[in-house]
Amino acid sequence: MATTHQEDIRRYEVPHNPVRDPDALGPTEDLDRELDGAPHSVIGLTALFSVMFAMLVAFLILSRKPVDIVAAVVLVIFAVPVVVNSLRKKAERDRDHLHPSR
Repeated sequence: MATTHQEDIRRYEVPHNPVRDPDALGPTEDLDRELDGAPHSVIGLTALFSVMFAMLVAFLILSRKPVDIVAAVVLVIFAVPVVVNSLRKKAERDRDHLHPSR
């Protein structure tokens, strides 16, 4: 028996996001979590830090002064691990432990 398009639409309801019906969710789905598991504020801070830090180091190296070049190398050696460690701690602190990602 052939069905019409209208009958198909009535038979299969098209879900509209976000679906808040607990019966419509799968056993591993959770709409309240961040999908990648990383706090988005930390992702934004990492992107901002990366761009600003790269501009600062490039400016110091392009100035061609020996003191500035040494300062750029010292910044890369010491500042990067410190900032990475602090962002890692912030990510762990801000991570949603109630709704973990898969």
